Amino acid sequence: MKILIVQDHLRSGGTERQSILLARAFTAAGHPATLLTFRPGGALAGELAGVTHRVLTPFDLGLDWFAPGLLRTVSTVAPDVVLCMGRMANCHAGFIQRRFPRLAVVGTMRTGKPLPWLFRRSLRRVRHVVANSHAAKQTLTTALALPAGKITVIHNSLVFPAAPAEERNEALRAGQGAGPGTVVLLCVAMFRFRKNQRELIEIAAGLPAHLDWQLWFAGDGETRPECERFVRSRQLGRRVKFLGWLRDPSPFYLAADIAVHTSRSESLSNFVIEAQAHGLPAVVYEAQGIGECFLPDDTGFVIPRGNQAAFRDVINRLASAAPAERLGRAERARAYASSTFDPQRHVRDHLDLFSRLTAGGS
Repeated sequence: MKILIVQDHLRSGGTERQSILLARAFTAAGHPATLLTFRPGGALAGELAGVTHRVLTPFDLGLDWFAPGLLRTVSTVAPDVVLCMGRMANCHAGFIQRRFPRLAVVGTMRTGKPLPWLFRRSLRRVRHVVANSHAAKQTLTTALALPAGKITVIHNSLVFPAAPAEERNEALRAGQGAGPGTVVLLCVAMFRFRKNQRELIEIAAGLPAHLDWQLWFAGDGETRPECERFVRSRQLGRRVKFLGWLRDPSPFYLAADIAVHTSRSESLSNFVIEAQAHGLPAVVYEAQGIGECFLPDDTGFVIPRGNQAAFRDVINRLASAAPAERLGRAERARAYASSTFDPQRHVRDHLDLFSRLTAGGS
């Protein structure tokens, strides 16, 4: 079975990491896979070892929607399955399906953002849709009236699973100025408006005076300068750390105490499931699919959007928990993440679906 994965650009987001993981894993499983991007370059362009990669444009024109020669390239690759990842690729999925009606084109629902008209039309046209959360599937069946039988839920895979024997990274904490009693809050996400890091800083700034805390941000993006200015204006430079984009954030998961996320738009958060795999409890704002990332009210806590006081209360409660309670919660988080978001299961579920589609199933 030949598989073509379509992604517009290899920026540093979770969907792009999933695309690379799948391309590598499909090939290793004996199903030749090609990763096709509209644009060259990107933060993850150096992560393509073991991946067959094609690109539509020789130069990066910065145009997300521009896909010259897409249909011609699909014809040249001659895949059995086309998997479209991300908003831009999904907007073109309907064109691919219309041009190649016998091809199994699979769209994906991996976002909580409003869907462009072309995206919605594509999801109606393609052979099948993979949603990465049950909440995303519910959105498709209600808002788009897609038949439930056309949608398969396959959760994201852990890109950075933790080894069972790994312990807290005290050296990294010390390097950031965090003492043994400092509560380190961690957020790993691109700096975008919908990720809402500015409000997370406001929440942390209002934590009780007795609490020794730091807030670490891993990621880059267009809203980072604004957040840095806000930190300077509040004189929080000693507490709020901007780590930049990290090729592998695992050491920082192992150095932190609590995962925090105030995103306004999700479908399933790669950051939160990775934090769970490393034993971190999560405190998050309510968003589509976010409650599927953890065991609600045990290893993770969903806060109504905008309720900063409740967000702080949960952080304070987790920070003051007894060591035995923390250890038990961490063990349950690791167990849940490793079983629910297992990479082998993730790949197997995709291949099982593709086999059914290419055999004439729906």
